[in-house]
Amino acid sequence: MAARSRGAALGLCATVFLLDVAFCKGFVEDLDESIVYSFSYQGIASEFGVRGYPTIKLLKGDLAYNYRGPRTKDDIIEFAHRVSGALIRPLPSQQMFEHVQKRHRVFFVYIGGESPLKEKYIDAASELIVYTYFFSASEEVVPEYVTLKEMPAVLVFKDETYFVYDEYEDGDLSSWINRERFQNYLTMDGFLLYELGDTGKLVAIAVVDEKNTSIEHTRLKSVIQEVARDYRDQFHRDFQFGHMDGNEYINTLLMDELKVPTVVVLNTSNQQYFLLDRQIKNAEDMVQFINNILDGTVNAQGGDSIVQRLKRIVFDAKSTIVSIFKSSPLMGCFLFGLPLGVISIMCYGIYTADTDGGYIEERYEVSKSETESPEPVEESKEQQEPRSGDPLVPAVQEPKDVLEKKKD
Repeated sequence: MAARSRGAALGLCATVFLLDVAFCKGFVEDLDESIVYSFSYQGIASEFGVRGYPTIKLLKGDLAYNYRGPRTKDDIIEFAHRVSGALIRPLPSQQMFEHVQKRHRVFFVYIGGESPLKEKYIDAASELIVYTYFFSASEEVVPEYVTLKEMPAVLVFKDETYFVYDEYEDGDLSSWINRERFQNYLTMDGFLLYELGDTGKLVAIAVVDEKNTSIEHTRLKSVIQEVARDYRDQFHRDFQFGHMDGNEYINTLLMDELKVPTVVVLNTSNQQYFLLDRQIKNAEDMVQFINNILDGTVNAQGGDSIVQRLKRIVFDAKSTIVSIFKSSPLMGCFLFGLPLGVISIMCYGIYTADTDGGYIEERYEVSKSETESPEPVEESKEQQEPRSGDPLVPAVQEPKDVLEKKKD
């Protein structure tokens, strides 16, 4: 088997191991890891439901967890630490609670004893452990600044504060955790935008050039940060805020050329987006723009209609061709010139073959008509010859008595 493993054998004694992760070796204790080349071992790929490559899975007992985060060493090791441990980790003391607060920017805590809410919490943790940490604690362990109206309760700690789950306002617990597992303000990239698509939120992004320190660039970024911080209670259920360095990814996503700096609001669930219809000078202008989006007065662009899908196909093909020619012009000429040359030769051959075939067929019909035409021509000549000369009328036999008179 084309694999490298440490510890127990793959699929036999291993309790937890990573597929397709080579560099986790030596970083995560009590973790067996393995690289499986799925092209050679398609049975393993089929068994674990692998549909794309490379795929990173962590197998724990009868469960298989997919890694969907950034392909960096630190992020993958963090994923391995989180999933390989206990599903819900207890916090027995305030010192441990403070240690967790310093280490994790976002984490969830269940406070209380056995209850139906805890069962829902366990179910949500089993589904979302790949994204965030889940803890449990007693009321005595919670910091003094935390005030709870009722017990049991589920809290999320992030952005140097905490928020309490309210079943009546927030709905399903799992959906609430999925929405709240992000900090209120983020540095956006492709992986984050993909994950935010599961939250159903609109994403307000300040597209700036971080190397540019001009007032215009820094102002838009600070405006988005101010709205995310000061208007959280008003917008956090519908909006996620952040900024992105450069417009290259956004241009590819929107199939448009955005000028930097600007603000774009993305609806990652249906690929629609909203562009600024005003100049943003302060947080109040941004709040007004967001309210106009919510009440429908700002026109949405893009979408996932058939026309947009066809446009996406053409755009992706064009982008691929341009990128190939930019990176390697000679390779681009070979990749596209060779097929075009072969197709041109084939078309020329088909065209000339049709022309030659038509000419030969025409000559054949002419020659055939010439060979068949003499007989009727001769017959017509024979019929016309008596008309040109004296009539060749057969001699009429004279009567017998006339002949006898001639003899006499």
